[in-house]
Amino acid sequence: MESANQDINLNSPNKGLLADAMTDVPVDNAARSAAPEGLILAEEEELRSELAKVEEEIGTLRQVLAAKERHCGELKRKLGLTPLDGLKQNLSKSWHDVQVSNAYKKTQETLSQAGQKTSAALSNVGSVISRKLGDMRNSATFKSFEDRVGTIKNRVVGSRENSTDGLHSPSGAGDKSPQDNAPF
Repeated sequence: MESANQDINLNSPNKGLLADAMTDVPVDNAARSAAPEGLILAEEEELRSELAKVEEEIGTLRQVLAAKERHCGELKRKLGLTPLDGLKQNLSKSWHDVQVSNAYKKTQETLSQAGQKTSAALSNVGSVISRKLGDMRNSATFKSFEDRVGTIKNRVVGSRENSTDGLHSPSGAGDKSPQDNAPF
């Protein structure tokens, strides 16, 4: 590898191929384990060589990724994009992803159905209560109670009307306000 800042073309037809200098990297014999059964020495060497190539590719890709991330950061800085803007965008995208997920749609549908059923049940309860109150109002006991309240009301209102008409109250205090003549 020539330079850590080298721009690597990932679309190159030679990608994944290493320089000849990397193929003869010595491998510590103490680190070698016994070859798995069924592998001959040539196959083991070929696998070790391929492993070294893949590890080198991984290192190269990490360097490329780091360079691309730096470049991305510079572009964002030049555009005036802050980390908060990126967070907002990520949250919006995540929320959108949640909303289009099957689990969210099923949950939303279930809650909608539950809401409709609850609304219908409460409507039925309200109707039952209204009907029961109507039945109670038409009952003989309620009619009797209503008549008694009406009678008391008429007595109270009637006595007020009598005192406002200029009639003297039974107590003889005609100069007092109508409230003073109330029986209660």
